[in-house]
Amino acid sequence: MPKNLFSIIESATHPNFSELYSSLGIRETRINSMRKAIAALKQQQPDFLVAEFFYGYGNNYAGVNISNLDVLLYSLQKYSTATKVIVLVDKSEFEHVDKLNNIIKLYDILKHPVSKKQMQDSLTRNN
Repeated sequence: MPKNLFSIIESATHPNFSELYSSLGIRETRINSMRKAIAALKQQQPDFLVAEFFYGYGNNYAGVNISNLDVLLYSLQKYSTATKVIVLVDKSEFEHVDKLNNIIKLYDILKHPVSKKQMQDSLTRNN
């Protein structure tokens, strides 16, 4: 049975690994907003979720959230606890991404620029 992956694409810096996913037998669903991603989680529980991390400086995310991913990760707790979360992060925000592990254990954290090999290694390791 093929694995499923949600690519949550919120910026132009999100790398396009569609060919890689396909070559690994992974079915990709491309989603362009957190709201749509949460709705999709209620319908399907992906094996992997790939999303970029944007730290919530100041009150960008209502002051109580760490980043753009908080609400999505809380939804994973409810709908899809087995999903492996791969977070893509800019080097300048890397120091903040570990805080997400308090919400749900991250499977992998990859710094931009993310290479095809890094993504392949992450998707194919046995954890």
